[in-house]
Amino acid sequence: MKFDGKIVLALCVLSGANAFVVQAPKTRATSALSSYLAGLGGGPPDPEDEGRGGPLGDPADLEDRLQSQLDTQKALEDRLQNQLANQNELEQRLQAFENKGSAPGGPVAAAGPPPRTSALSSGPTGDVMDVWEEGTPVIVQGNSLKTWSFPSPVMERVHVGVRTEGRPFDADIELWQGPDNTPMKLRAYVEDGGLRPFSAIIETPRGPNTVAVRNIGQLEFPMDAVVTADGGAFPSTSNFEPESKPMTIQGGALRTYPFSPMVESVAVCLTTDGRPLNTRIELLQGPNNIKQVMEVYTEDGMDRPFFAIIETPGSGNVVRVVNTATVEFPLTASVEPYMVGDGAEYMQPVIGGDRSGSIIDRVW
Repeated sequence: MKFDGKIVLALCVLSGANAFVVQAPKTRATSALSSYLAGLGGGPPDPEDEGRGGPLGDPADLEDRLQSQLDTQKALEDRLQNQLANQNELEQRLQAFENKGSAPGGPVAAAGPPPRTSALSSGPTGDVMDVWEEGTPVIVQGNSLKTWSFPSPVMERVHVGVRTEGRPFDADIELWQGPDNTPMKLRAYVEDGGLRPFSAIIETPRGPNTVAVRNIGQLEFPMDAVVTADGGAFPSTSNFEPESKPMTIQGGALRTYPFSPMVESVAVCLTTDGRPLNTRIELLQGPNNIKQVMEVYTEDGMDRPFFAIIETPGSGNVVRVVNTATVEFPLTASVEPYMVGDGAEYMQPVIGGDRSGSIIDRVW
């Protein structure tokens, strides 16, 4: 067969031109896109994913993982349901307990501290703890002195309170009226200043007056002291009305006043007919077990009588009043229950000697 030379030349030229055309290689992006479309069912599968169960792995493994996640979610839902059920049960029990305790004599009322009611039929019946809310307590370190001055002559009496966090305290309390004039002196010792805080009314006629509180204890025994003007809500010698007839205690004699466990505090009022007052007041709880001692001196028992509230928690409390003056200086004493509780907390046994009822562990 004869070929035209021109035709052969044209074919060679076209074949050479195709040899210089660059073919674009297949990229990984195209393969990834193909795998993604294959996973969604919208495109052909990627050949590289063949042999390993598709783009997301083996279908059996995926099913196991999904089932495991479903089981975990179900377990969490069950735990949440149990917690909600327990919460609802606790709320119902609490509501029933509150409803039952709101009734008279319910367990809520019995679980708390016993209610305190005044034993006085007339006159002011303020609580001794009110002085700590009315005034600003001041920390008195061991072997230090704090003073409170009242320049107004209208101030007739002040309320003095001393307490600790449970430690004992030994304090000197004095009333200053002018230079080198101390018409009233008091020394107080309390075994537990948190359980039995000191509270007394000091008469301050004809001001100005200054009340000095000195901590004569060691540095390791600080105490809190507060002195406020008496506003009349707290009983004093001017408005105290005892239920029984006051007793006369001759010089060198003593009187004892026992009280039942229901008595939470005792009011003590000591006066004279204008003579000096020298006395010692003791709180005993058991034989020769002194819990609180107050040694009082006033230059005029009528113008400056002594009035104090003694806390008497527990049972077996006895207040003893001793006239430390000579026989020429008698005094008149009135010792009456002030705050009375129901005595319910003292019906329970005390374990290990701890008043809170906890058992004391001992190492043998």
